Amino acid sequence: MSTLFISDLHLSPFTPDINDCFIRFMREEAIHADALYVLGDLFDFWIGDDDKSTFAKQVRAEFKTLTDLGIPCYFVKGNRDFLVGKRFARETGMTLLGDETVIDLYGTKTVILHGDTLCTQDTKYLAYREKVNQPWLQWLFNRLPMFVKRRIVSKVQGDIRQEKRTKSLDIMDVTQQEVHDVMDKNDVAHMIHGHTHRPDIHRTNHKNKHYTRIVLGDWYTQGSVLVYDKTGFQLQNKPLLK
Repeated sequence: MSTLFISDLHLSPFTPDINDCFIRFMREEAIHADALYVLGDLFDFWIGDDDKSTFAKQVRAEFKTLTDLGIPCYFVKGNRDFLVGKRFARETGMTLLGDETVIDLYGTKTVILHGDTLCTQDTKYLAYREKVNQPWLQWLFNRLPMFVKRRIVSKVQGDIRQEKRTKSLDIMDVTQQEVHDVMDKNDVAHMIHGHTHRPDIHRTNHKNKHYTRIVLGDWYTQGSVLVYDKTGFQLQNKPLLK
């Protein structure tokens, strides 16, 4: 048995090959896990828990199947699905976690997070993040008609794509000092996150301690899963079937 971690799938009605890979993963692998952790950006953009589209219903149903079988599923919100709320959790049986959560992975204390808050050089994004996570603004957005919400989301997605074309890749990566600060604050030497789309295993020394940081991959050209069990861990790729 193992614990599985995924992030940055960016599922949408327009990504059928990624959606199919996700469904296969849920039905063939996650069904045998000790637990499943989703570390943000499951969706390309979650428009709200009131989304009644066939796509949204399918994703909710896959998680509900797992939790009904007694497999714990946990969700850390990302920068694309910060609107996931209590209704989504209730309908899927998932547990929503905070921005940073310390878990016990087979005897190893580990902090898990989406990873966007580690990118402290990207000050423009962090200002945007603070704004959209204001409770009053989310309350207002969630009460707009669905067609209005879709127009707003389409505009935001366009702005994000345009900004990424001119933004330095280094700015969009984590700041090492922030990584160490978060580990020290949570009294751990082990971290798992996504967001940067740069899957890797980083080992560093800091304050006479050995630190391990595992970065999850995105699902743009293949599925990406971290498999963690009592013997260790492995980043695995899953093919997209065209």
